[in-house]
Amino acid sequence: MMMWRDPGQPADSYYEVRPDITDAPKTKFRIKAGKTLSVRKWQSAFNPDGELDISKTLGRIHRGGIHPSIRGEVWEFLLGCFDPKSTFDDRSQIRQRRRVQYAQWKEECREMFPLIGSGRFITAPIINDRGEPIQDPLVLLETNLGDAAGPGTTANGTGNSNGLGTQNAAKNNDPMSKKEIQWKLTLHQIGLDVKRTDRALVFYEKQENLAKLWDVLAIYAWIDGDVGYCQGMSDLCSPMTILLDNEADAFWCFERLMRRLRGNFRCTGRSVGVEAQLSNLATITQVVDPKLHQHLETLGGGDYLFAIRMLMVLFRREFSFGDSLYLWEMMWALEYDPELFLVYEEPDSANESAEGSKGKPKSIRHYGKYEREILRSGAKEDAPLPISVFLVASVLKEKGPKLLKEARGLDDVVKILNDIAGDLDAKKACANALKLHKKYLKQAKKI
Repeated sequence: MMMWRDPGQPADSYYEVRPDITDAPKTKFRIKAGKTLSVRKWQSAFNPDGELDISKTLGRIHRGGIHPSIRGEVWEFLLGCFDPKSTFDDRSQIRQRRRVQYAQWKEECREMFPLIGSGRFITAPIINDRGEPIQDPLVLLETNLGDAAGPGTTANGTGNSNGLGTQNAAKNNDPMSKKEIQWKLTLHQIGLDVKRTDRALVFYEKQENLAKLWDVLAIYAWIDGDVGYCQGMSDLCSPMTILLDNEADAFWCFERLMRRLRGNFRCTGRSVGVEAQLSNLATITQVVDPKLHQHLETLGGGDYLFAIRMLMVLFRREFSFGDSLYLWEMMWALEYDPELFLVYEEPDSANESAEGSKGKPKSIRHYGKYEREILRSGAKEDAPLPISVFLVASVLKEKGPKLLKEARGLDDVVKILNDIAGDLDAKKACANALKLHKKYLKQAKKI
């Protein structure tokens, strides 16, 4: 167990930046005794059987974040991987069952494409949209599996008609399904994004860690046929692969986060899922700062597409790596719902009774502060907005004077918002979002 650090010490050492990267923003998050959720406080929140009194941790997380040494395991509760009322034995069984399920999915993907689980990944397309293999020198180089390719595939990855692209079809003489073609078409894009994600961190200097991130994203893309993979998901998944050593545990943590956010990535021929939140953002800004909203509309930005990145990847580009984790856990603590675990369980799960809740929370204190405000206002029945929308609105409001004075076109709006990277304070942003939420509820009622 890591020793408790001096009060006020920054947490950069937990997420070491490569020495050749000099422009990475420094974290503002500081470990503070008495405010940050420590190992001791976390452990004391469990009873002897392992049931967690989540109310003892939410306020502390909101005030000072989570100590990096326990961040991964606390996140599993905040994201609904585990019911706080489960015991140590319950969670051990659940974890083992999920690891087995992940291994099965991974093997299914590996049979279709042997690079899965090999410690390597691709950045070049392997098939075209008709499912035909692409004989690209880069593909052959990247798919040089050797023994990992299995029977029927040569050391240069060609095998049976470039077996990595058509191996599954070659085995049963059947054409690839539409789902398999779509999945294989995304694999190189995942690889390209993996190479770009958090490249400043020492953690990703190791090929095995890059491959771990690629495997998790590739397997998620296979099991979530509706959404598959979209750019931005690597930014959301990367912290899980860093914080949780076991790949399966990282996958399930990411999968729970995606249950909250997958609607943002769902696209149709006419719209992108995040458009609903952008529309809500426009409504909020119109209520709390009508002058700014009118100015943005005049500039042609009434659709608020300039804010799409903030919502899609939850401010990963606006904060340092450490501060973005701090922001996320404060958000999740603020909007924590103790019934989250029940909501996230599959209705047809054979193990639902084993993983189910042991009763509803006894008091409102088991909810996060933001969620409590929603309950008190009666807005719970109206599909309440996530706090992330109010975070973006608070940033716009804070930059409102500058936007009104200097923005003469959408390019100016984008530049002003891009310039905030590394300068935002995560705790202040959350506090402003809460204030804005209260103001919005109050003014919306009047309207």
